[in-house]
Amino acid sequence: MDLHRLQHVIALAETGHFGRAALRAHISQSALSRSIQAAEREFGFALFDRNGASVTPTRAGSFIIERARKLLFDSRCLMRDADLYRERRIGELAFGTGPYSGAVFLRTLLTTLRQHFPQVQARAVMGGSDPLLAQLKAEELDFFLGDMRTVRSDAEVVVTPLVSLEAAFFVRPGHPMLVEVVITPAMLLAHGIASVRTPHDVKVALGKAMGLQDDTPVPQVIELDDLRTLKDVAMHTDTVIGCAVAATHEDVAARRLVRLEVPSMPPMHAMIGIVVLRGRTLSPMAQWACDHLQQRARLMLPGSGV
Repeated sequence: MDLHRLQHVIALAETGHFGRAALRAHISQSALSRSIQAAEREFGFALFDRNGASVTPTRAGSFIIERARKLLFDSRCLMRDADLYRERRIGELAFGTGPYSGAVFLRTLLTTLRQHFPQVQARAVMGGSDPLLAQLKAEELDFFLGDMRTVRSDAEVVVTPLVSLEAAFFVRPGHPMLVEVVITPAMLLAHGIASVRTPHDVKVALGKAMGLQDDTPVPQVIELDDLRTLKDVAMHTDTVIGCAVAATHEDVAARRLVRLEVPSMPPMHAMIGIVVLRGRTLSPMAQWACDHLQQRARLMLPGSGV
């Protein structure tokens, strides 16, 4: 169905005159006449009765004209919405994040989103890489931030490195270990270590770094993908939490948590990546969000002043 042809039908119906309808449509009268005839051939019946200089819709024509008005209105709304969507003034954004990346990026991302795109509806899901990957493959998420130790590029997804997050151990002020001259891994284990869900091979590597034998994974007294709750536990007990350093800046600055220095422990890092479906084009809003995250990650690089 040619929408321009429908516009000619509406113009003729509203003016009742070929000459005036042609002026409104900005075409010649003969071109308008050919367009109306083509529409009548397409529908298979006459749309107008010609009575000399005047033109009136037939009953069939009135039936078509009523629906054509709605179709043209919907078409204009579609084009308007496409413009707004392209300009990121409407639409939806659905994404996921792990507990570390959420603590580092989520507040800034959502705040900026609300400031610049208040009409966009956002849905953020917090969780581990496995459930987030399942939701991405079900096309329930545009992307998610995942630990690259647990999710890698394959035939279905593409993982783009975003940032390497340094991790460390933290306790409450006044913790018994803070009076020790040298803090050892055995002391951490004695008080119990809590953290987010951690891949088995990472636990084994940490176990080796802590002096555990026979590929024993480091034990966790609490395993929970809720960083706020983990920090609350550490603030009110002698539990030690393993956590991304960037996720604790405010707590350390406010003296709610204290970073432990464990000389015998090697540096710990988690590489965070943006995970998307392979071959699926991101919406303008999702692309903006990924660009924002990459810009924010660049500001976290050494020497950036952040």
